[in-house]
Amino acid sequence: MQHRIIVLGAGYSGAVAAGRLAKRLHREDVAVTLVNAEPDFVERVRMHQLAVGRHLRPRPFGEMFAGTGVELKLARVTAVDADRRTVTVTGTDAGTDAGTEATEEELEYDTLVYALGSAWNDQGVPGTAEHAHEIASRPGALRLRERLARLDAGQPVVVVGGGLTGVEAATEIAEARPDLDVALAVRGGLGDWLSPKGRGHLRKVFDGLGITVHEHADVTAVDADRVTTADGTSVPAAVTVWTTGFAVHPVARATTLEVTGTGQVVVDRTMRSVSHPDVYAIGDAARVTGPAGKPLRMSCASGVPTAWQAADAIAARLTGTKIPQVSIRYFNQCISLGRRQGLIQYVTADDRAVRAALTGRTAALYKELVCKGAAWGVANPTLGLPTRRRRIAGKAARTAAPAGTPA
Repeated sequence: MQHRIIVLGAGYSGAVAAGRLAKRLHREDVAVTLVNAEPDFVERVRMHQLAVGRHLRPRPFGEMFAGTGVELKLARVTAVDADRRTVTVTGTDAGTDAGTEATEEELEYDTLVYALGSAWNDQGVPGTAEHAHEIASRPGALRLRERLARLDAGQPVVVVGGGLTGVEAATEIAEARPDLDVALAVRGGLGDWLSPKGRGHLRKVFDGLGITVHEHADVTAVDADRVTTADGTSVPAAVTVWTTGFAVHPVARATTLEVTGTGQVVVDRTMRSVSHPDVYAIGDAARVTGPAGKPLRMSCASGVPTAWQAADAIAARLTGTKIPQVSIRYFNQCISLGRRQGLIQYVTADDRAVRAALTGRTAALYKELVCKGAAWGVANPTLGLPTRRRRIAGKAARTAAPAGTPA
């Protein structure tokens, strides 16, 4: 009897975990199923490029996981019963053509890897859901792409949110469409988390691209043709792009798993749920404590190491070997500023900026290599690991550690 491992979500963390598990464990002992709503891997870190019309290379999961033993199930996750060890999904294999009815199915698991990730967060601001665009997903980026293509020269575009996503979106749009009036609205100062060198370069690039920056502007309402800030200022916006953070997938909150107030699954150092030891959570879906006791930020840089840790811990527990500890820390923040400029802000282990920063064309090339490397890592998740698959200790099949089992 095979030990059934189900991985929910095939973003960076879920796809890496599935591939790593399949290549670390013997196929006779385990069945690894990856559940995802789309058949292609989405490079989320490139959605701002997709939004301005750039071509992204297709990455079908069928090709990425060919020969690995990972079974891809195209379905949307609608519920998880962590006590009964079941997952309810609505299949998308048959497509969504007229007359095709999606089928609901219940999947049983012995070990679950919860990697459903996150989506955009409208923060409850009035009008955002109705009028703003998001680039946290491929469908959202494609909708924005269509809208931008219909804009005439001189029309205003406002990007709300001064984090990495907002900065990248504003510069990408301004570079691709210099005929538009692009603005960025930030709650604090532009790049106030960066080093002085980083902030200086960011302002230089923004000035060169003609981007207007509204600093200390807390957007409190979004309308079809403008955004309004807390002080009553009205900023014209034919298109509003909302990038003020992410909200985790809601499924976990509806389960008996212990979650935080934001819906992230609470895990231990091995990414195992503190309430259900047969469940592991990784990436944006997990509340992971990093260096200095700070929660990891939602990002690819955080998600991939958590996937390594979870996969290695699951494999070690099943095979009766020592659980390796993956180092989860930060080294830099990689920011694209259009296709010709970039900014690499070096940081401490707990993500605080230091004085050193790499700028300009070299930084842009560095960021491109990082993006390519992240996508390559999804298809090659066992870098640095022994190639020999391990057998499950004692041929343990459909059993899971009871609550309180020592790591």
